[in-house]
Amino acid sequence: MSGFMDGSPAGLALLAVASLLAGAVNAIAGGGTILTFPVLTAILPADAARLVTANATSTIGLWPAALVSAWSSRESRAGLPPWARWLVVPSVVGAVIGTLLVLCLPPAWFDGLVPWLILLAAVLFSIQPAVAARAAGGSGATTTSRLVVACGLQLLVGIYGGYFGAGIGILMLAVLGLLGLGDIHRLNAVKNVLATAINGVAAIVFAVGSFLGSHEVAWGHAAVMAVAAMIGSLGASRLSRRIPPAVMRRVVAIIGFGLAGYYFWRQWFL
Repeated sequence: MSGFMDGSPAGLALLAVASLLAGAVNAIAGGGTILTFPVLTAILPADAARLVTANATSTIGLWPAALVSAWSSRESRAGLPPWARWLVVPSVVGAVIGTLLVLCLPPAWFDGLVPWLILLAAVLFSIQPAVAARAAGGSGATTTSRLVVACGLQLLVGIYGGYFGAGIGILMLAVLGLLGLGDIHRLNAVKNVLATAINGVAAIVFAVGSFLGSHEVAWGHAAVMAVAAMIGSLGASRLSRRIPPAVMRRVVAIIGFGLAGYYFWRQWFL
């Protein structure tokens, strides 16, 4: 499907604002899907495939902003250990699995798990400095074991990211924190690359599926989202580098607990 579907100026304006904020939130911590997915489900035509269409459109529309975030934070990745690149592999593999699951599982399948995942990630992220301090004296074998565990967890994050993905930034920051890669700015820079890989795979699969007719993408909506989200991502990326690491960590934790609270509220009261 092409075009804007429900292309009213008010609906597109609302989507643009949500995408601008989503691009900014994703650049800092993740969770932008929480803003764009509900807007898309509200303005797209009501049919049985609306949730899948909204999911695919949101993923494709936000991916260019992920590229902007990864590029903007490139300086913070200087000096990373070579093994950090291996985290891309489970990210891509997981994203392929998760995106394919969209085609055979209902979007509500993870509803009961999402808030608990994000809450757990927010808690782990909050206590990560204390855990890292205690593990700082570990041996190389400990570091290797942590990397293996992190790759396994990143595979699960990639699956979830390909399937739906709200809050994957918080989940990845919690996983990356186990590896002692540096302060929050460096963790965020690595997270941006991994998020770009996950969302890129999902976007490609969704785009190909749309052209093959297995599902629909609102390409006009995705274009509006891409422009707005890139602006938000660029602005937030520049701002975040000026925020002290301790303050940045608190901001990320607040976003994480806020996301978990939203999903618990949606699960219990809607």
